[in-house]
Amino acid sequence: MYQFVDRDLDSLDPGCRFLVWSMRAWVTSMGQRNCPAHALAPAFAKWRMIGGLQAFHRSMLLFNRDALETFGFSPLACNRVSEHEALIMGLIVSMREHGPHSARATLEMMVQEEAVGDLLGTLSTVSATLMVAGLFPGDAAATPETRH
Repeated sequence: MYQFVDRDLDSLDPGCRFLVWSMRAWVTSMGQRNCPAHALAPAFAKWRMIGGLQAFHRSMLLFNRDALETFGFSPLACNRVSEHEALIMGLIVSMREHGPHSARATLEMMVQEEAVGDLLGTLSTVSATLMVAGLFPGDAAATPETRH
């Protein structure tokens, strides 16, 4: 989490920027009473993340419904990563680097107990999809313009 919090978006890799945009766009869409999955689908398809859209959407729904505190997401135009955006990116990185046990301990401090298992599953799917798409946070990734 600390490698992401309050960072300038321009200093982050494409995977981090994609995740931050996705979280913010999801929250914005919900606030406008639009379907977030429908709103995010074109970007997820463009970035080869369409296979992770349902899991991402479910993760955000669970965070929204079962959080132990109100999460704070920055507006789309903000150039800094908020604490909760950083926490979620940190969870995804933790899933790969330290396995689900470490992520479980963090999730237990963020959401109600009954949501922890579901979030481990959905975040695992998001993490795997990011790896397949070459967008895992911290990994080098090609921009869509260089993909064929």
